[in-house]
Amino acid sequence: MSHREQATEQTEPAYRTPPTPGREAARGWLIGLLAGALGLVPWWITGARLPLQNLWATQVWPDQMPLALLPLSQYELTTIVALLSVGGAVAGLSIRIWSPNRRRLVTWCAVGGVFTVQLIATVQSFWILHEGLAPGSMSGLYFGGLLAGVIGSMVAALVALVLIASRSTVKATIGFGLMAVPLTSWAVEWVVGIMGYIDVPTAVPTIARWVPAVLVGCALAWCGLRPVRRVAAWILNLAFLWVIPALFISVQYVLGTRVLAGDVQEMLLMSRQILAATLGPDGGALPTILVALAIGLVGVGSRAITARRSSEATG
Repeated sequence: MSHREQATEQTEPAYRTPPTPGREAARGWLIGLLAGALGLVPWWITGARLPLQNLWATQVWPDQMPLALLPLSQYELTTIVALLSVGGAVAGLSIRIWSPNRRRLVTWCAVGGVFTVQLIATVQSFWILHEGLAPGSMSGLYFGGLLAGVIGSMVAALVALVLIASRSTVKATIGFGLMAVPLTSWAVEWVVGIMGYIDVPTAVPTIARWVPAVLVGCALAWCGLRPVRRVAAWILNLAFLWVIPALFISVQYVLGTRVLAGDVQEMLLMSRQILAATLGPDGGALPTILVALAIGLVGVGSRAITARRSSEATG
């Protein structure tokens, strides 16, 4: 064999067999497990003590509350939504970056991994809550309401994972827009967990208000406007930016003030009033929507100019 043939043989990359379905499934499962756990870390780093409960059977100090993998409390429902849904979104984003050959198989294995972590956290936390609550109908209503909220959050995590992991740019963009507000809440929980409630900088709430608009704007710029069907993703994302913050505010306010009164009709009436106010012209959503729209249009324009210059340079 000549020296040239030896050199060619040494420089040619070795042929690699594609990963087997079992190996890809295992990686997807592992991605789901890690992503599900990552979503809960902002709560775990606080010490994971169950928040004080108004219906607790005995009077205890905060540091005497048992450990719980989820912050079960009517005051923490939006936090629970963020912790659980972000786990699904991270798994979906990981699959999208990886782009495996058997995407559907990997996606559903990742769903299984995320669901496993969240199911363990849910069972452990509700077992602790059930053991400590005082007996009575109000405790049952409280327990059931929190359980319904957690199940809804797990469904949101599944939806986010499937949308973001999809090959479709439109579906992924919708998933990104759906997660903009929960992801911001999740990031704020990191700041609170590391610094504590008292030491959180005063600028954090102001920054957090605009972060969803920036995230949505970047997603729209990435999506683009062509073909025309992608306009649907723009409309939905801007609608999410309008509706989801209002829902978070309404749920947090109503559950934090009226859940123990047991007056369901009063709670529903107050939630409608607050939701109408936050969705109205004085709710503050219009500036964030305009910022997201501006970022998206600027991004689309910049990409078009770059593509034109590239085509002219190569032509």
